[in-house]
Amino acid sequence: MPDRSSPIHREDVLSPQELAGAPLGRASDYPDHYAPSLLYTVPRTPQREALGIAEGALPFTGVDLWTAYELTWLGPGGRPQIALASFEVPVDSPSIVESKSMKLYLGSFAQTAFAGLTDVAATIERDLSAVSGARVAVMLRGPSAFGTQAIRELPGENIDDLDVACDAYEVDPTFLASAGEIVTETLTSRLFRSVCPVTGQPDIATVQIAYRGPRIVRDGLLRYLVSYRRHAGFHEHCVERIFVDVAGRCGCHALTVLARFTRRGGIDINPFRTNAGVVPPDNVRTARQ
Repeated sequence: MPDRSSPIHREDVLSPQELAGAPLGRASDYPDHYAPSLLYTVPRTPQREALGIAEGALPFTGVDLWTAYELTWLGPGGRPQIALASFEVPVDSPSIVESKSMKLYLGSFAQTAFAGLTDVAATIERDLSAVSGARVAVMLRGPSAFGTQAIRELPGENIDDLDVACDAYEVDPTFLASAGEIVTETLTSRLFRSVCPVTGQPDIATVQIAYRGPRIVRDGLLRYLVSYRRHAGFHEHCVERIFVDVAGRCGCHALTVLARFTRRGGIDINPFRTNAGVVPPDNVRTARQ
């Protein structure tokens, strides 16, 4: 059940009609035979309109980087096969895939026979591209590549040890400010927490902000990020809100925001937004993921 004690910003929550068919927050069966119909999408437009982002005029480029750790299917002879799956959903896709429906969809591969890794990857790419409205890049890594999977923290200067009191847990962009010389720097925080707008479950992330512009006041930035602590919003929308708030209030000449969220249901989602012309980072998980 949703946490009714948590204040929810209504402008950030989709209407009941828009989420009427979503499996999130509902008891579900877990089919184990291939079922692409399980995929449920959520339109990006309403969430972006709440931020003042006009359709067709995105202030950023980017992708949503997904990693699925529990993918399994049947190979020749009925022997189970496993892989780590990575998906790149482009920022200009009309829709995102609701995360629980992704879990159910991937779970439906369990008792389905495929010819091999390439066949599975092509099937997932076709299905995700069809429902999201844009080409989704899919990469599968089999067990022989598991040993190459790295764990590292996001680069940048961490601001979590600043001696600052935090007493606001509803998003407050007025904390953000900048002043002084033009700098190029990267700041990180591991203290980010928001909540699922449907179930109230916590979403935990490390946030990285790389920018060029007047120096951002760090105390205010930390208080701003902490103020999401009881905010109800999807991962992608939280990152886009951070981008819009920081860009607008701090006068950044160039800005990149990346958040790596801890996994839920065997899947992590890592939105990346930039106007700096940089490419998405390697999809390397942090220690908490």
